[in-house]
Amino acid sequence: MEYGLIGEKLGHSFSADIHSKLFGYNYELREVPKDELDSFMKHKAFKAINVTIPYKEAVIPYLDEISPTAKSIGAVNTIINKDGKLYGDNTDFLGLSTLIMHLGLELNGKKVLILGSGGTSKTALAVVKKHGCKEVFRVSRNGTGDCITYDEAKVNHSDADVIINTTPCGMFPKIGEAPVELSDYPKLSGVVDAVYNPLRSKLICDAKKQGITAEGGLYMLVAQAVYAAEKFVDQKVDKKKIDEIYYGLLKSKENIVLVGMPSCGKTTVGRILAFETAKQFIDTDEEIEKFAGKSISEIFAELGEKSFREIESSVIEKVSSLQNAVISTGGGAVLRERNTELLKENGRIYFIDRPLDFLVSTDDRPLSRNRSDLEKLYKERYNIYLGSCDKRIVPSTEVSENVKVIKEEFYNENTCN
Repeated sequence: MEYGLIGEKLGHSFSADIHSKLFGYNYELREVPKDELDSFMKHKAFKAINVTIPYKEAVIPYLDEISPTAKSIGAVNTIINKDGKLYGDNTDFLGLSTLIMHLGLELNGKKVLILGSGGTSKTALAVVKKHGCKEVFRVSRNGTGDCITYDEAKVNHSDADVIINTTPCGMFPKIGEAPVELSDYPKLSGVVDAVYNPLRSKLICDAKKQGITAEGGLYMLVAQAVYAAEKFVDQKVDKKKIDEIYYGLLKSKENIVLVGMPSCGKTTVGRILAFETAKQFIDTDEEIEKFAGKSISEIFAELGEKSFREIESSVIEKVSSLQNAVISTGGGAVLRERNTELLKENGRIYFIDRPLDFLVSTDDRPLSRNRSDLEKLYKERYNIYLGSCDKRIVPSTEVSENVKVIKEEFYNENTCN
């Protein structure tokens, strides 16, 4: 191993994707069990590595030298092997600072809550102090050391202006979870989450729903990796590279999710979109039939709509954790808010708004077998589609034109919002 990342679990990591776009070296992901960390560090069989959870503090005793920044924070995420001497640094500090500036989040004079007590939490503490926060409190489950508990934060600091999450809560594979209820903090002006997989954690989605400035950790990840790569090879990188890599990585990972009425063209458009964007195509109705071993009509006939919706929600939870896909959903997928929330964590939702006059009722659709049922569904669901989507698409009669419109909007939408 010459260059790479060590941690206990790395199945969620994008680091190799990022480093491959920099100086051309081979970057390896190495999962190191806790009982093997000592041997790994003593052998020093690497040129330079990054360090992630849970070893940002544990590696410090093995270092011969540590940068002033890393020393003051008490956490290291970058180690350089210089002729057998290990030099530790912390590029997470620059990464988080860069994310905050990218987001345009003002911390000066603000009260900040930092969720978590590990190495990234310590980094966040140093960053917010540098940005001039008025008060800052670290929050942990047990409230040990200089931390307060979550209950104390809720009771005594509900007036917090900014929350920064450094815990793994909501991280793949356990998506759809959040460490706090944002409604307990009505004065929030900003939320930052170090979690980057999914692209938008539940915490970030909740914040955006409430109109709070918020962003996940992907931009921070890219920025810290660029700063680390500079140290790996002792060369400077044009900082425009951060935006370039971030945007490219975001669009290569983000899902395109299609919602709308039965017969609006989701599957047809979705298959072509998947081909042209080199993304996997997933039809949730097809996945439901595979899961149940029955057709949609049979599920409705034998189990009823309630059981169908339960199966549908289970399938959506599974496919929502995937990335780089085009997902065509069933007409009623948006009826459960939880489904929409999960789909938004890794995806951008497009409502294909085909006019009612162009929709067709068919026998294989249990809830829209005739025209009157179809019209009733349209009236019941239309506002739900509008409220759940990121972008409404008024389709053309030409499928190719619809594909083009969605592609252009998707690739021109250059934030992780």
